[in-house]
Amino acid sequence: MVFSSAVFLFVFLPAVWLVHTLIPARRTGARNVLLCLASLLFYAYGEPVYILLMLGSVLLNYLAAVLIGRAAERGRERTRKTLTVCAVVLNLGILGFFKYVPWLVSLTNAHTPLALPVPGFVMPIGISFYTFQILSYVLDVSRGEAQVQRSFLKLLLYISFFPQLIAGPIVSYNDIRAQLTERTTTLEGTASGIRRFIFGLSKKLLISNTAAVLADAAFGADSPSAPLAWLGAFAYCIQIYFDFSGYSDMAVGLASLFGFRIGENFNYPYSAVSIRDFWKRWHVSLTNWFRSYVYIPLGGNRKGGARTVLNRYLVFFLTGFWHGANFTYILWGLWHGTLMMFERVTGFERLTEKKALRPLTRLYTLLCAALGFVMFRAESVGRGFSYIAAMFAGHGSPVDLGALLTPWTVVILLCGAVLSAPVLPGIRRLAERTGRAEIWSGAEYVLCLPLFALCVMTLASSTFNPFIYYIF
Repeated sequence: MVFSSAVFLFVFLPAVWLVHTLIPARRTGARNVLLCLASLLFYAYGEPVYILLMLGSVLLNYLAAVLIGRAAERGRERTRKTLTVCAVVLNLGILGFFKYVPWLVSLTNAHTPLALPVPGFVMPIGISFYTFQILSYVLDVSRGEAQVQRSFLKLLLYISFFPQLIAGPIVSYNDIRAQLTERTTTLEGTASGIRRFIFGLSKKLLISNTAAVLADAAFGADSPSAPLAWLGAFAYCIQIYFDFSGYSDMAVGLASLFGFRIGENFNYPYSAVSIRDFWKRWHVSLTNWFRSYVYIPLGGNRKGGARTVLNRYLVFFLTGFWHGANFTYILWGLWHGTLMMFERVTGFERLTEKKALRPLTRLYTLLCAALGFVMFRAESVGRGFSYIAAMFAGHGSPVDLGALLTPWTVVILLCGAVLSAPVLPGIRRLAERTGRAEIWSGAEYVLCLPLFALCVMTLASSTFNPFIYYIF
């Protein structure tokens, strides 16, 4: 089930929210049971078999955390470390089996005389996200940074909560622990949640899906011309940002409907002044995860220059590999790692401190991000390099750009370009300074009505439109 579907919008969500609202606020346990059942139904709607895998993963990690916590309380450090390693290996083993084994078998068959049978199973939706989330809980318990959750139901809700189950954000257990026991729903929180959800839905259906048509046309061309290649790269930047940030907005809004507060996952990354700044703004929860559980444990930048380079490259290699079983993702990660090291070695960060140079540093960052996303989008490494070559020296057959760039498409792309910058937060701050905050807030709520109507009309005329990050 996807957020941008009629079943979710008009059946599942209203029913779950209504029943949740009818349960007295003081009965948090009953509300937790409802949300667990709803989340399992949400997941089982598209993955009826793999729901057992998710339940098994939660149960195994629940027991692992209890045993790790008990070993820590009794001062059995060796046992604690052994159990932690076993939990990490088990979680990554399950993730690796479903996500990478078919790819590795295909590579083996392509480069050796072997003819191994390629597994035919489909990768469970959202396995990368919920595996990293529950692994962070176990590691925090092992490090003494989180208390053991004795209630299996609460841990299950933490992992399976449907707003963030499929594509994040990756929520830290400590950020949500207290809310699993006590939380409140307010009229203001419900209203702001609905507004946030509609804005996110609009990002997906109106902007991302429109940009996707251009991106698919450009990347699907055998030999795109330079104008078409640049248009496709720009369109894909718009598509992936508004697709993923739209999902994150919807997740934050939905969580608010049920009294939960989860962190932001995007902070206008296309306004970044460096690649380092970009990763402080793009997929924030994943960046924080790799920093906390990979980069810092490896020593971070505390063990000399050579070790810092190695650690950063390893983190970005894993970041790319986490996204999927394809060399394109790995190269995308290493590209960003190389740019980070370039900025570190050259002292590029000092340039970003000069306001006069920030337009240039923003342009550099946007160009580098766009080139990286070309490889991210490409079906193969060869296709990715061919597309990049076409951007700079493409002489492919001419394409009727006028047929692609309809008035509606042009308007949507311009809106996407404007809204990729922190325009709305700037307007909100201006409204607050001039005493017009309530007027602007009211205008946003009024804007939700036509936006939702447009989304419904778009939904009625479109086919199945999953989010990009569902495949990860």
